[in-house]
Amino acid sequence: MATPYGTWKSPITGETIASGIRLEDAQWNDAGDTLVWWERRAGSGVLVAQTGFSAPRDLTDATLSVSGRVGYGGGAFTVGGGEVYFAAGGRLHRQNLTGGIAQAITPKFGDYASPVVSPDGQWLAFVHSVDHVDGIAIVDTAGEQFPRKLAYGTDFVMQPTWHPAGTHIAYVAWNHPQMPWNGTELRLIQLAMDGSGMPYAEHIVTLEGDPTTAIFQPQFSPDGRYLSYITDVSGWGQLVVYDLEQKSHTQLTDTKAEHATPAWIQGMRTYGWTQDSQSIYYLENDRAFYSLMHYDVQTAVFSRVAGLDHYTNMSQLTVSPDGQAVTVIASSATIPARIVTIHQEHGEMIHRRSQTENLQDKHLSPSQAIVWQGEDGEDVHGLYYAPTRQADMPDGAPPLLVSIHGGPTSQRTAGYYPEVQFFTTRGYAVLQVNHRGSTGYGKAYMDM
Repeated sequence: MATPYGTWKSPITGETIASGIRLEDAQWNDAGDTLVWWERRAGSGVLVAQTGFSAPRDLTDATLSVSGRVGYGGGAFTVGGGEVYFAAGGRLHRQNLTGGIAQAITPKFGDYASPVVSPDGQWLAFVHSVDHVDGIAIVDTAGEQFPRKLAYGTDFVMQPTWHPAGTHIAYVAWNHPQMPWNGTELRLIQLAMDGSGMPYAEHIVTLEGDPTTAIFQPQFSPDGRYLSYITDVSGWGQLVVYDLEQKSHTQLTDTKAEHATPAWIQGMRTYGWTQDSQSIYYLENDRAFYSLMHYDVQTAVFSRVAGLDHYTNMSQLTVSPDGQAVTVIASSATIPARIVTIHQEHGEMIHRRSQTENLQDKHLSPSQAIVWQGEDGEDVHGLYYAPTRQADMPDGAPPLLVSIHGGPTSQRTAGYYPEVQFFTTRGYAVLQVNHRGSTGYGKAYMDM
């Protein structure tokens, strides 16, 4: 029997929307047997570890809320040498993965983010900000020495990464009035050692980028041959490798899809190398729908990774050291965010769910990418959600709720939005508008 639109009884309540946790990031340890992730519970940041198929265990507690606080946040932790290093309470801390008490290794001075451990485990490079001055600094992982400045002189920096030989650090820098999705530079620090054996920046060069080109996520191949990154110089965020010996740049991807994301926060990742340097796993965003892709360096062949097709939104990709597993934070319109691993032998493993999953797909509305013309004849993009229960629909079109996201470069992707399902389960249709200025549809669309 037909029921008037907007009056349907729904299993989703305001309490449902407010419940759950927020999943921020996940990374593997060096041995590949332990996954560490960062989640927020009632506003407090907690690090959790899971070894093999054992039950997850908290590494930190409420006394230390894990959070990177440079700029808009992010980049709160890294894993290396059996330790996890994280930002909390205005300091960097070190915590053994087997347990124990966290040890502060930096003074309480300014804000910290994006820690990254040197290949030999002796040094920790990080982003530091104090009195609105940002830069790359370094400290010994034992916390016995005072931190040292490495790279300063620009308004902002992010995403430091070590060369596997420990001789260089690459990072992204930019200045006002640019934002990181407008124009940045890929910079390379050549390190030398002083008399005490502590690294310092011998010189810094800019490899790529300018005020109108955005660079995202520099990362060295494990064999040290390449420095990879993503650039939007072609009009779309494409994956590129820089040959450090030949000093040449080679673009790998060439599709009208996005492979980066606006760097609103520190520590964002959309791709990763396998340890043998023979493969790159990466995320591809096609009109707000994500896919996990694979690139074979030897054959230059691209392929879509099977096994995660039921997820349409993915982020924070990390590759296990043996290259057999890829972990992402994944969701879809009908699946709340999860931390999941796809393993070549074992298939999918779910490590953590962000909220209760007690609703069947028939109760939830899938997302549909649509395009329409604006008043000037140009394309506008969005995601459409129809009311869920077809049998309850009365005659006529359902009422439509139009949702417009904030942020100049945000994008509504095909992930899980409980507020959308709150209305579709009550008989409303919902349109999420990715208006001009949104990302995910090319640089020209964003620049509008």
